[in-house]
Amino acid sequence: MLRDFARARDWEKYHTPRNLSALIASEAGELLALFRWDQDALGTRRSDVRHEVADVFLGILRFADVAEIDLVSAAEEKLRLNAEKYPARKESPP
Repeated sequence: MLRDFARARDWEKYHTPRNLSALIASEAGELLALFRWDQDALGTRRSDVRHEVADVFLGILRFADVAEIDLVSAAEEKLRLNAEKYPARKESPP
């Protein structure tokens, strides 16, 4: 659906890995900005937070599609690597 959305608008030529990386970073920045002066933005501006999270998610999905990255297998691999790097302990800060 996302690929069709970009294709219908002739945006594919703009969806390079570099441009999509910038899009993800800027959308993540917009999400962070909601919390800059409002620690309770999830409660007070839930709809805005929801839309910014969706923008970040869609950017990541589009990047993965263009880069031919299987997000599920990449996430599973990363979780395994993190489990080795950060073994479970009581009171282990992130």
